Amino acid sequence: MRPARIAHEVRDAIEARYVAGSEPSSVLPSERRLAAEFGVARATVRAALSMLREQQQIRSGSGGPPVVIDPRLTKAPQLTSFTQDALARGWHPSSQLLEATEDVADVSIARDLGIAQGSTVHRIRRLRLADRSPMAVEEVWLPQALFPGLLTHDLTGSLYELLESRYRAVVYRHDRRISAITVDAPHAELLDMPRGTAALFATQVGLDRHGRRLELGRSVYRGDRFDFTTVTFAARRPAPDTARR
Repeated sequence: MRPARIAHEVRDAIEARYVAGSEPSSVLPSERRLAAEFGVARATVRAALSMLREQQQIRSGSGGPPVVIDPRLTKAPQLTSFTQDALARGWHPSSQLLEATEDVADVSIARDLGIAQGSTVHRIRRLRLADRSPMAVEEVWLPQALFPGLLTHDLTGSLYELLESRYRAVVYRHDRRISAITVDAPHAELLDMPRGTAALFATQVGLDRHGRRLELGRSVYRGDRFDFTTVTFAARRPAPDTARR
């Protein structure tokens, strides 16, 4: 049997026995124990574990044994950046800059940013990754008048940290809308997923504490790697009409 095929079979066996159905942070056996259990070389086990890491099913922390992770990155109902979310999960966040240009605001962009049509905006398009695995394609527009010279800075890190440190602008609130889509060919290639796969499309406007519109974002998230949680409240009931009693 070919070594590559053996490694795939060992990966499937480890996934079935130790990963599937396990709680996040569950510790896997050592390479030595897995090699003895499945009757293969440690190099084969190492290759199988590497596949599981690439699939965002396990991770190894600080030289310790592999642990099971939840492959989904959850956006809680609080304003945090992609970088903060990934770091909170113990993942290494990174960005691949796809485009960074000055553009002219069309009708919809001008409306969402509260600026005049034809105003100059920065347009930044990035591929967001966690542990080198593609998670989302993010496209944002920001008014050039608020952020002069923005495109001369490093745009591969946290954009929110850059806005705060260089321009003293803090995104305090998101007005966000999320819908289900199927990815087209360009997004499928960037996100390393089959064309037509389910994904999440989010449009958001970021505002500061004074209601000033700082950014417009349109992002495509992998449906198998992202979910969003919300907090909802019951509608306030009208006060009893005591006059009728």
